[in-house]
Amino acid sequence: MARSLMARYAGRLTPPDLSIAPTTGRVTPARLKTEVLSGLTVALALVPEAVAFAFVAGVHPLVGLYAAFIVGLITALIGGRPGMISGATGALAVVMVALVADHGVEYLFATVVLMGLLQIAAGVFRLGKFIRLVPHPVMLGFVNGLAIVIFLAQLSQFQVPGSGEVGAHGATGGAWLPPATMIPMLVLVALTMGVIWLLPRFTNIVPAPLAGIAVTAIIVIAFGIDVPRVGDLASIQGGLPAFHIPSVPLNFETLEIILPYAVILAAIGLIESLLTLNLVGEMTGQRGGASQECVAQGVANTVTGVFGGMGGCAMIGQSMINVKSGGRTRIAGVAAALFLLAFILFAAPLIELIPLAALVGVMFMVVIGTFAWNSIRIMARVPRIDAFVIVLVTVVTVYEDLAVAVVVGVIVSALAYAWNNATRIHAKTYHTPENAKVYQVQGPLFFGSAEGFSEMFDAENDPAVVIVDFADSRVVDQSALQAIEAVAAKYEAAGKRMQLRHLSRDCHRLLKKAGHLVVDADDDPEYGLAVDYGIRTGIIGGH
Repeated sequence: MARSLMARYAGRLTPPDLSIAPTTGRVTPARLKTEVLSGLTVALALVPEAVAFAFVAGVHPLVGLYAAFIVGLITALIGGRPGMISGATGALAVVMVALVADHGVEYLFATVVLMGLLQIAAGVFRLGKFIRLVPHPVMLGFVNGLAIVIFLAQLSQFQVPGSGEVGAHGATGGAWLPPATMIPMLVLVALTMGVIWLLPRFTNIVPAPLAGIAVTAIIVIAFGIDVPRVGDLASIQGGLPAFHIPSVPLNFETLEIILPYAVILAAIGLIESLLTLNLVGEMTGQRGGASQECVAQGVANTVTGVFGGMGGCAMIGQSMINVKSGGRTRIAGVAAALFLLAFILFAAPLIELIPLAALVGVMFMVVIGTFAWNSIRIMARVPRIDAFVIVLVTVVTVYEDLAVAVVVGVIVSALAYAWNNATRIHAKTYHTPENAKVYQVQGPLFFGSAEGFSEMFDAENDPAVVIVDFADSRVVDQSALQAIEAVAAKYEAAGKRMQLRHLSRDCHRLLKKAGHLVVDADDDPEYGLAVDYGIRTGIIGGH
């Protein structure tokens, strides 16, 4: 993604190609091994994340683990982008905590079901396509902000458990581990990162993150090093998720409680999922699938809500782990979900022995790989508004949440685009042999440029016939119609006549529908002949 923006603004400054070609053809034994091992790596990284986000939401750790299993499995099977990983996320957990505190976990399950139904509706009505409106600077700010959020979330592992307030960005106000524990923890984190960095230079037999976890875990267990482990967070031992209809009254009062939360959760979940879908798509060379991903997220959350899960969405960190480990098909996502379930059912005592330092090291490498470092280098080369949007979205993502950041970024980008186009409108003028004055309008006519359009004309001094040529312009919206009518009314009041020429077909339809055109005929699409349209005033004017 950073590469595409670099190429756009500074062609000669292109960073290393980090794209990874998609896997095609049949699944070979070698491919299957890579997918399964990638899924195992993701599952190991999912455990502390799911437990931590369950704590953020104020629910039992198994509620987060069940959500990671169910959401991950269903989206892996029917999602819009093979290679993506979904599960319980902090962006959703921080919204859930107030609902759980005020009304209890059963209302959370009902909210997750309604959230899923709203996401299914978004997919059915193909609302996912609007993710195309997110500009590249917003995408860069998104990945930079999430990289920082992932980093901050790992800092809680360096604090004494229970000593601070847990949030989506990690624990705050907690006491740091004592030096006797902190120093070995930092060394083990560095060891894990070193293995992940060095191993691909020698072999790709085993995914580097999995090797890093294995090496660090073996050293810690073999030498009995006293550092925090997964079991220090919470026990992950449990059974199969059971079908459970949320125990809430089925009445309008319940709907009033859960609907606002469901709408917010559905929006945040889809925004994060669709942006992650675009990011993974750029890395793997895949396209499309936005509406399918909306439906998949909706089905996953609906099912999760009736099986005691807290709901979830796409996880950029785990998706990056999967892609970097070689996961390209749905097999990796399915394997990750099944491994996670196996951990819960059978392997909890073993998984709880894994040092948190190993998983923190993996996530730190994810942070390094996720952050768009070239966005820093191109700040002075891109338009200032784009540089501002990158920084703005990054900051808002860190201090607020992803949904707010994306909405703010899109609004600022849209306003900047509208302003740039508003200042672009102008007109060239000349007189015909019949002494009619022609205004050749340049630039789009819409709400932002309507005032500038009106100021171009001189009704008092112009001749009796004025022709407005739209060959190089477009009539876009109601404000444009109002501006045309207002100018025509000025000429009409002065006893003069204004005509429109070279309307494109879409402009012609817009003006005809409004009732402005006196001549009911289509202009020549190739402008081989000029049809002059008289203007009927008094239609849109007034309040």
